[in-house]
Amino acid sequence: MAMNQNFDILIVGGGAAGFFTAINIVEKNPSLKVAILERGSEVLNKVRISGGGRCNVTHACFEPNELVKFYPRGEKELRGPFHQFCSGDTVEWFEKHGVELKIEADGRMFPISNSSQTIIDCFIDATKKLGISVLTNQSVQSIFKKDALWKVETQSETYLSEKLILATGSNPKVWEMLQNFGHAVVSPVPSLFTFNIKDPRIAAFPGVSAQVSVKVIDTKLESSGPLLITHWGMSGPAILKLSAWGARILFEKKYQFSIAINWLNDTDSEDVEKILKELKLEHAKKAVSKKSPFELTNRLWESLVMASGIDTETKWADLSKNQLQNLSQQLTNSVFQVNGKSTFKEEFVTAGGIDLKEINFKKMESKLHENLYFAGEIVNIDAVTGGYNFQNAWTSGFIVANSI
Repeated sequence: MAMNQNFDILIVGGGAAGFFTAINIVEKNPSLKVAILERGSEVLNKVRISGGGRCNVTHACFEPNELVKFYPRGEKELRGPFHQFCSGDTVEWFEKHGVELKIEADGRMFPISNSSQTIIDCFIDATKKLGISVLTNQSVQSIFKKDALWKVETQSETYLSEKLILATGSNPKVWEMLQNFGHAVVSPVPSLFTFNIKDPRIAAFPGVSAQVSVKVIDTKLESSGPLLITHWGMSGPAILKLSAWGARILFEKKYQFSIAINWLNDTDSEDVEKILKELKLEHAKKAVSKKSPFELTNRLWESLVMASGIDTETKWADLSKNQLQNLSQQLTNSVFQVNGKSTFKEEFVTAGGIDLKEINFKKMESKLHENLYFAGEIVNIDAVTGGYNFQNAWTSGFIVANSI
């Protein structure tokens, strides 16, 4: 029989949230005996591949009330926590631990080394220095409350601890165990995905991007930003934001829906018609399809001109009123049919997790069970892409450590 292994604190999950929580706990209380249990043979896997192997640590948005706007689930709940530990604190924390971060043009922050290994080394070194036990190949099979202790059984060991922190991300098995403890779990659905679209208007342009605004027809969902045409359909921040904010709605639609795109971002169709009429006078003798008068690539412009029933030779002067209106519609209200989704790179984020109403966000502690804490994506919080999901891991881990 394996002996029970006793710790003051057990952390289940050897990812970003688990490590950050452990390190912060022991830095504040060096006498505590802390262990991280990881089900796989390696820790910090998601950190390794995130941000294309560079690890998008956080985002250069330093104002808590602004930062919360990037969380489709958790916007209200994270306001307090971000006032305790925000992206500026993250930058400071990593600097103090020997990792300098840099800001890229789009606001994402990475280690100066451009390698996620820097973050992994920082965490592993800290756990060694602080005497934190990192135990791999420990897949949790069951969790019990035994007197005042938590009892955690893996396939090979039994662990006892006074406090239990779950940082297991989107792990259905752990969610199920928590349901046995009376916790409500919001069922997971995918977030951050790209739209599959087969349409002759975009078929020839993988790699072309534009600044657009997009709406999902028959819903209140809308977003704006860069859109990228891909081999499969559409991606880019404008689409990914829609997929995150619409995670539930689009799931219910079984990923069959229509979107309307304004290729000119926020210029409305009336203004566009005025501009087109001016162009008709100004460029009377030139072929409409040849050169884009807007901030669209010539190829995309030509495609939208053709879709408006205007052939390649037609001159501006010869446009009928009807053709002008069609073109204005194609530019500001292009409707595309979405048929399915694709996962966005390695950013496998799900919407779902422990119901936020059951968590005390001042401590990240369960309202149902004393000495049970949560960090990271195990709770029903998720964000758009850009370093925000990691920021939630750092903030929740810091708060757990503080309250302990």
